[in-house]
Parts: sequence; structure tokens; C-alpha cells
Amino acid sequence: MIELLKGKPVSDAIKEEIEGKNSGAHLAIVRVGENPADLSYERSATKKLTGMGLTVSSHAFAADISAEEFKAEFKKINDDKSINGILVMRPLPKALKEAEDWMEIAIDPKKDVDCISPVNVAGVMRGDADAFAPCTAQSVIEILKGYGVDLKGKDVTIIGRSMVVGKPLAMLLLKENATVTVCHTKTEDLAEKCKSADILVIAAGHAKLIGADFVRDGQIVIDVGTNVDADGNLCGDFDLAGAEEAGRELKATPVPGGVGVVTTAVLAKHVVRAAEM
Repeated sequence: MIELLKGKPVSDAIKEEIEGKNSGAHLAIVRVGENPADLSYERSATKKLTGMGLTVSSHAFAADISAEEFKAEFKKINDDKSINGILVMRPLPKALKEAEDWMEIAIDPKKDVDCISPVNVAGVMRGDADAFAPCTAQSVIEILKGYGVDLKGKDVTIIGRSMVVGKPLAMLLLKENATVTVCHTKTEDLAEKCKSADILVIAAGHAKLIGADFVRDGQIVIDVGTNVDADGNLCGDFDLAGAEEAGRELKATPVPGGVGVVTTAVLAKHVVRAAEM
């Protein structure tokens, strides 16, 4: 039997934590183009954050905006004193690569609520309390702590080495005194490394990549993946149904209803903290 670690109780606890602190906190969402995934997340984040009493403004630009025009518009948002936090829907179109690189340097670290600034990246590496970690990586920590998991001394295996989840999450886990292994597409004996972990975090971005043969009884599996399967259904990187059919007894986050729910709450928490700063 698989025990589900749902995101809602953790999200509700974060909402309660920031309640009363969020008056006037303002998030600006920056989007270039009409990517359906970006539009969906923007709508969801706007609804949830405004429901928590935050102000959310959308700054949408045409996909063919020039690099110079984007820089000028981003500078206005960055310099706006009424804006406490900035969330950029990335990656930007390939034609804006140079502008995106510039933006990472230019963004005010105190408004960088999803960790794209080198200042916050370095802060996460150092374990600075004031640094904003990527919201998705932080949500993994929030879920584990929310369900009372003591990370001290635990063996944690992460599948994925991106700057959005894998690498910063490794630093956050080390700060909690966990022992961390980071795996990727070139890792040998991946199944054995997965099964040896106390906690398995899957952030590979491939639908149902990890099945029953990669997990064992007694583990905690945190599924960060958000994919669409062959039938058009939303699913994670973990084949939860397959593991249950195989009789595995473990704890796992569902998709949907797991990490994604908490990520939005963490975003709200970061915007409120940015406003306080």
C-alpha cells in the first residue's frame, strides 16, 4: 500500500503562517509569448496568491519582442518600488538568450523570489538564511518537514541536476544534514542507487520514468515531475500506480496534488518575505 503525502495540508500550513503578513505584498509575473504551460501556471498562481491576499500583476510581452525592448521593460518592473517580488516564466524565447543572461544579473536579488540571480544562487550554495531558493526545490523541503521527516543523517537520492531543482535541492538537503546523492542520465546502476536511498526525489522531467523496480518498501518518494502521458493525463516522473500494483509499501507525493500545490504556497511565502525585507 502507498501512503500519499498530499500537498494541501502543507500548503494550508504555509498559508496560515503568512496570514496577516501579506498586506500589500506585490508579485509581478513576467511572461514572453503564449506558451500554454506558462499561461496555465500564471492563471493558477494568480488565483492562489490573490486568494491569500497578495497583489499579482501580469506583464506579458509578444514572443517577437526585441532584446533591447525587453531589457527596457524589465528594468521598469525591476525598478518599480511597489513591486516586491518578480517571477519570470522561463525559458524565454531563444532569440532573447542574451537578454535572459542580462536579466539574471540585473534582477534585484531582494525581488528574485525564484532564485535566478547569481547572488541568490551563491546564497543557497552557502546556506544563507536570507537567500531565496527556487520555489520548487524549497517545496520539497517544506513537504518533508510538514510530514515530520527528520532529514538528519538520511540518505537522499535526487534524480535530476537542473538549477531549478536538483542542484539547489542538494544544497538545501545538505543544510538539513542529509547525505545526498545526485543522479542523472549518465548514472550507472540507477535502480540500485534509487533503492538504497531513504528518500528518493525524482525531478527528471520524463513521464513515469521511475517504476516499481527502482523503489523498495519503506521509502519516501517525492515526485517533482509534471508531464502529460500518452493518454493526455497529467502524471509525474514516478509510476505510482505501477508501484502500487507491484505491492510496494512506501510513502509518495501524488501528481497532481503534491509538490506543485506547495510550490505556489512557497512562492507566496517568498513574496511576503521580500515585502518584509
